[in-house]
Amino acid sequence: MPKHNLRLAIFTEIFLPKVDGIVRVTCILLDHLRKSGVETILFAPGKHPESYAGFPVISIPGVPFPIYPEVTLGLPGKRSFDILREFDPTLIHVMNPAFAGLKGMYFSRRLNKPLVVSFQAHLMEMLRFYGFGFLQEPFWSGHRMVYRRADYSLAPSKRVVAELQERGFGEVGLWRRGVDFQNFSPDFATEEMRYELSGGNPDKVLLLSVGRLAPEKQVEQILPVLDSVPNAHLAIVGDGPYRAKLEQIFAGRSVTFTGYKKGVELSKAYASSDIFMFPSSTIETFGLVAAEAMAAGLPVISSRVGGVPEIVTSGLNGYLFEPNDTAAMVEYTRELVENTECRRAMGQAARDAASKMSWDVVMDELLDTYEGVIQRYHQKSYAKAAVEPS
Repeated sequence: MPKHNLRLAIFTEIFLPKVDGIVRVTCILLDHLRKSGVETILFAPGKHPESYAGFPVISIPGVPFPIYPEVTLGLPGKRSFDILREFDPTLIHVMNPAFAGLKGMYFSRRLNKPLVVSFQAHLMEMLRFYGFGFLQEPFWSGHRMVYRRADYSLAPSKRVVAELQERGFGEVGLWRRGVDFQNFSPDFATEEMRYELSGGNPDKVLLLSVGRLAPEKQVEQILPVLDSVPNAHLAIVGDGPYRAKLEQIFAGRSVTFTGYKKGVELSKAYASSDIFMFPSSTIETFGLVAAEAMAAGLPVISSRVGGVPEIVTSGLNGYLFEPNDTAAMVEYTRELVENTECRRAMGQAARDAASKMSWDVVMDELLDTYEGVIQRYHQKSYAKAAVEPS
């Protein structure tokens, strides 16, 4: 018996086969919707699997984004609208509206359906990072106008919620992030994975970086750590447009590039490592990989960005440093590399903290939010109809 009487349509700008935090959260949501008995349909630009978790995935034709060829820019057309109308959703959720999402918002108004939008990628900070800071304010204005057209907005960390509210986005709720405590666990550690990640040097202290390899992730900032801290090896799990450049930057250092890992292989990679490194200085809306590393029992050394300070307590389950302060990152890493007892204690504290971040709880909260938005939407519609002259 379904707990929630929902029919949900989701519009997202990216989906499988692309692998990043936004796609992973979308997949986790879809898995939970299936368990909860919520009928769902997903619209996304580009070529995708025809279904996921038993739900149809409607591919929207488009063209590759010049900066990120993995991303397709596409606008849903009449076919998408007809499919959406036939599906007859009770609510439409648009994730990080840009091209497909803006059209999805338009569809929601044509069909008179309640609309939720979620802020999941900090485009304004990316503009700053790539030298287009002069465009930040115009983009903030555009985002503000778009988000205020929704019935409710969501953001993944308290820090981003506060930022959006300060910038006039109206009512913004928290769609916090969780972690799969069962699939990310120290129990997945294997000698074979450690041997692979360490490049055949399993006795070294194994540093781990996980994520899409793009310039804004600033993985190269870990280079001074390798140059200053003996007996450390870095495993870089992920892929992306910046990989070739990173391979040049780290040439001759104690580094292993593995490409993407997923499923059990990713779980093994976390659990077989010793310390998780997260140097990004751009605004991460949350930092999902940090939570996964904590669940696997790794202390996290991270810049103070996005939602990471909401899960990492510096000195207890990891260390936080100010963005671009590589000297602090080096010192924190040196301490944990040299002090095995401290490293293990912090790893256990990280695991304990992650145990309170269940995805099931988080996604149930989201479903309750959907129900609340639907109820308020219809109450407003009834009130408006009551005062309009017949």
